[in-house]
Amino acid sequence: MAGEPNTEKKGILQEFKEFAFRGNVLDLAVAVVIGAAFNAIVQSFVKDLIMPLVGALFSTKGLEGLAVTIHGSSVTYGVFIASVVNFFLVAIAIFILIKGINQLRAEQMKAAEAKAKEEDDREKAEKDAILTEVKLLTEIRDLLKSGK
Repeated sequence: MAGEPNTEKKGILQEFKEFAFRGNVLDLAVAVVIGAAFNAIVQSFVKDLIMPLVGALFSTKGLEGLAVTIHGSSVTYGVFIASVVNFFLVAIAIFILIKGINQLRAEQMKAAEAKAKEEDDREKAEKDAILTEVKLLTEIRDLLKSGK
């Protein structure tokens, strides 16, 4: 009985290993790392370039400085606006990226379909050539049988 838990642990470890090193999980891990790096770039773009320009329009240091005080409570609506701008910039960047990837995939699919059609046409031409040859040989055989 002492051997059974060991076997069970090996089974669980083996299952985890298969799960963790499956292609989809590794692809997801790479996507998360790249996404985090991309997020840092977009955050810097928004914080260091866009927000100072927008803040200059409102004569403040940045959008974070936009606030209103109501009955002693400060409502910092500038932070919310900055988050919304950040969201839209990320959404636009992802849209452009996905659109480019989809165009590349479409081109690859067209190329693959063209290649498959070319192969089908070649196979059909070979079959037609074989059928023509068989018909010709059949006619020659029939002519030889008939003595002409």
